[in-house]
Amino acid sequence: QVQLMESGGGLVQPGGSLRLSCTPSVSTVRIGVIGWYRQAPGKARELVAEVNDAGNTRSGDSMKGRFTISGPGAENTAFLQMDSLQPEDTAVYYCHAWVTRMSQYLELWGQGALVTVSS
Repeated sequence: QVQLMESGGGLVQPGGSLRLSCTPSVSTVRIGVIGWYRQAPGKARELVAEVNDAGNTRSGDSMKGRFTISGPGAENTAFLQMDSLQPEDTAVYYCHAWVTRMSQYLELWGQGALVTVSS
């Protein structure tokens, strides 16, 4: 069973920064796309940012210029650097990936990391 392991998240003041990381639990998978979605209370899940194995990225409009995604690289790990965080960024951030393992194409979700932006 392949899982996504997330780390990071927590409480930060407005204007602060946090970094999330995400990696598959099995090193032999090949990542096609990896990134994060987020869901705030009472709102739909939305794309934060994702990167594919060619290094191409896309992100949600409200995150552009503030959030930077990198990876997966040789470490098979993606990082999301979040700067200039605002209270409206408060949400559970879910890592998401499409991976290939033993000719199987798998869609994976992480357990979620709570990010709270508050003074």
